[in-house]
Amino acid sequence: MIVNRKVLTLDEFTIQQLRNFPHATGELSSLLRDIGLAAKRVNVEVNKAGLVDILGDDGSVNVQGEDVKKLDVFANNQFTGVLQHGISCAGIASEEIDDYIAFEDEVSKHSKYVCLYDPLDGSGNIDVNVSIGTIFGVYKRVTPLGSTASREDFLQAGVQQVAAGYIVYGSSTMLVYATRRGVNGFTLDPSIGEFCLSHPDIKCPDAGNIYSVNHGHFFRYEKGVQDYIQRCQGKTKENGGPYTQRYIGSMVSDVHRNLIKGGIFMYPGTTDKPEGKLRLMYECNPFAFIMEVAGGKATDGKKRILDIVPQKLHQRTPFFVGSKSMMEELELCLNQ
Repeated sequence: MIVNRKVLTLDEFTIQQLRNFPHATGELSSLLRDIGLAAKRVNVEVNKAGLVDILGDDGSVNVQGEDVKKLDVFANNQFTGVLQHGISCAGIASEEIDDYIAFEDEVSKHSKYVCLYDPLDGSGNIDVNVSIGTIFGVYKRVTPLGSTASREDFLQAGVQQVAAGYIVYGSSTMLVYATRRGVNGFTLDPSIGEFCLSHPDIKCPDAGNIYSVNHGHFFRYEKGVQDYIQRCQGKTKENGGPYTQRYIGSMVSDVHRNLIKGGIFMYPGTTDKPEGKLRLMYECNPFAFIMEVAGGKATDGKKRILDIVPQKLHQRTPFFVGSKSMMEELELCLNQ
């Protein structure tokens, strides 16, 4: 087999980045490689989900009051286990766990970072073979190295993230992560079992023609959101259109598409759930960070997502994210 040495693997890319920063410790690079390892393990199970007994409900309910899928539990265990056995993470918080977990061994206590993640976003789509994903955010801890990580390490505003990313388990499996230096995408090559750099320096187009929203809740959205949706429906060639509505119901897939092609994703609050459904720490903060680094915007309809100071781990928020010009048009509608 001929190996293309022009293509960098995830490990090679992170090592190359280290060389540009002689004083870097390499902990963040190591943590990202651990996440890549867990993603490969989850990918194997996702790909054979129809062949083994991991489809369907686990029989339990998570802290959000949602039925837990069997693959949710598997994915959560994989990410938690890999990060706990690594050398770069002081603790984790997961959408599937009531509270954070601080790792008590001495190596972990001296680690600089904590990681928050949704181990399997869109898991309601598992049984119908629709793309699902993992979302994660990495924060530098604020408590002293050598001590056990505490709640304040996890309850930080999204702007304090040092890295964030997601994995799409779809027709191909792709890991996208952002640091303040840029956004890069890696596609899993199953022939060698490695994530390879396929989308270097991703930039979100300033405008797009895709809007993603659940139309089923239209009459439960606030008037500004309704006005913007109607604007999207009325777009013509003369005013930047026409727009296409695309809503998969798997946030990772929807936002990934809009990041690459340009577009806007909306999950507003409703009259019965004004706080929205999406979790600030596990879903919104990571995607807001990624999109802003790529040139887009993210808000809760009133303020920048990354400026929100969380009050609890499982806090929810309305969420709007996408191409800059589309977000600005949305803001005009919301501010009227």
